Amino acid sequence: MLDVFAAVADPTRRLILGRLRGEGALSVSSLAAVLPISRQAVTKHLDVLEKAGLIRRRVQGRERLHELEAGPLREVDDWLAPYTAAWDERLERLRIHLDGGENGDGDADRNEDGEDDDREGS
Repeated sequence: MLDVFAAVADPTRRLILGRLRGEGALSVSSLAAVLPISRQAVTKHLDVLEKAGLIRRRVQGRERLHELEAGPLREVDDWLAPYTAAWDERLERLRIHLDGGENGDGDADRNEDGEDDDREGS
């Protein structure tokens, strides 16, 4: 899993993965055409992604195409799921707190000094 984290740490490799996810299998030429780097640099990034198991190469006619292999990303997502759930729970509790509690009335009946405001229509 460390190889996956190292591979996706680079913004260029994340762009490559995004293109493969959105457009399907692509050649080095297709990838290099929209990236501000050389074909040789794209090839090196593809090598890193392949070693991490994030892409696979296949030959179609005279072209070598590169496809997204999402399995390792699912493993990372599965590993992150408990942390995501914990943060979602904390953020929900914060939202409830900021909204004024479960019933939503919050501090609407308090004056600026934090004391109960008994005046009607205030």
